[in-house]
Amino acid sequence: MGSKINVLGIYIDNYTAKEAMKESVDYMESELMNIVDMVTVDALMDMDAESGLKEEVCGFDLVLAGDKMILEAADVTERRFLQETENRLYIKMFLRFLHKNHKRTYLLVESEEEGRTLYDYLERYYSGIQVSGMAKVSAANRADDMLVNAINGAEIDCILSVLSSPLQEDFAVRNKSLLNARILLGLGKEMLPVCRQRIAGGKVTQFLVKRIFKKEMEKRKRNSGEDAGKEK
Repeated sequence: MGSKINVLGIYIDNYTAKEAMKESVDYMESELMNIVDMVTVDALMDMDAESGLKEEVCGFDLVLAGDKMILEAADVTERRFLQETENRLYIKMFLRFLHKNHKRTYLLVESEEEGRTLYDYLERYYSGIQVSGMAKVSAANRADDMLVNAINGAEIDCILSVLSSPLQEDFAVRNKSLLNARILLGLGKEMLPVCRQRIAGGKVTQFLVKRIFKKEMEKRKRNSGEDAGKEK
């Protein structure tokens, strides 16, 4: 299995898609609730000031890079890791697994439009997935207890979340022990093509966020090097 890399205080599993998929299949066959979270540059930046939440995220069962820039920032140079991350191979493999095995799934979205678009996408490309329910989750109007009851009542295998960070991670942390499912897969806003299309208009913002991320990583590496020099 791959090693862990530390990026802005969050430990990310540097797995190949095949390794991550093997873990996920094991989770689907267990009786426990497992959390798999795909983190992007946006997510890391949004969670950077949330020290308590970052600590909880480090305790998730599997944390995967959803952006090759994260791997590059951690000096991962192996072409296979970078290519698989850029192509989102793990997500494709996992959705194919759900499709092939007709798994029951619950969708978490932030708007009705996102929900309809995501549902149509799954119906078109992964029609074997049984969507047993869908819920809109809002940071401003949380009703986790009602949502947990709805999810558990649907008797599902997997929860697919396309929420923004840190809402996605906070929901997982607060409700892991209450949910009756095998996996909560946090995809975030950028992982699926349908969601990427919605944020395509914000390319300038995305560019700025990634530039800030790069500068922050460079600063922390310099500080780390200076601290190491002082200890000698």
